[in-house]
Amino acid sequence: MRELNLPLPVARAILTPLYWASLHARLPFPVQRKLLDISSHAQLLPAGTVVRKIRLAGRPAERLTVTATPTDTEAGAILYLHGGGYVVGSLATHRSLGARLARAAECPVYALDYRLAPEHPLPAGLDDAEAAFLELVAKHGYRPERIAVSGDSAGGGLALALAQRLIANHGITPGALGLIAPWTDPNAIPERNRDLVISKPWSRLCAAAYLGAADGADLGYAPLTGVLHALPPTYVQVDESELLHPQCVELVEALRGAGVHVRFTETRGLWHVAQLQAGLVGPAAAVLSEMAEFLSDALHPADLRELG
Repeated sequence: MRELNLPLPVARAILTPLYWASLHARLPFPVQRKLLDISSHAQLLPAGTVVRKIRLAGRPAERLTVTATPTDTEAGAILYLHGGGYVVGSLATHRSLGARLARAAECPVYALDYRLAPEHPLPAGLDDAEAAFLELVAKHGYRPERIAVSGDSAGGGLALALAQRLIANHGITPGALGLIAPWTDPNAIPERNRDLVISKPWSRLCAAAYLGAADGADLGYAPLTGVLHALPPTYVQVDESELLHPQCVELVEALRGAGVHVRFTETRGLWHVAQLQAGLVGPAAAVLSEMAEFLSDALHPADLRELG
């Protein structure tokens, strides 16, 4: 489909009432999910997108490729974990983002429909993500270092927690992490009341639903407080206007202090996970392509013997 490039003020004017109405603390989560799935039809898929419905470790998933995407396992893959406060979001809401990531990174993207709270609180989603990664290795033939893990918002926090669990429990490390405005410590309360997309009351409701009866000190819940020093190269993007901006700055500082190779992009004028509208807004497409390039480079490091 044709690419669009709406002016940022126009895009913001359209999206503000949509998000304010959909992600409302007084709205039941099933209704929020339905509204977001309906609105996802406006997110354009790139031409040549192939959506293959599969299952990963018993959960629904999609393998997203675009025309000419390499199919051999040496090309690598990206396991994508969608955002939505651990309570909303779906394969539909993030299909366009995943397809564009597959096109730009030139490898398949596996999008996972992990279990959501409050029906399935911590650690259900993390368990699903762990099982999906291990199945990509055991049954799909990918080497761990050829799999990047990416996610946005809550999915970004889940991606970080997954990498930590894989290292601690299995002795394996993903090839890279791609984190879009990651929510890595739901214990932290935002200073402001809202940004264009999310509000403090809604985020606190999501945090409580995801935590359930677990302990807030659980590292799967707040991976920012966990072990960071062994993590793979990590990309982090956030807009300066976001409620999560201070937390992302804290994460990047902690990662760098732990010796992790980090690329940090702070945009101005976008919004929380603007990459969802990459087919409609040029600057959002640009930062998504930047992350794709980072992940691709990490999955295919230069062969020093060839450079000699």
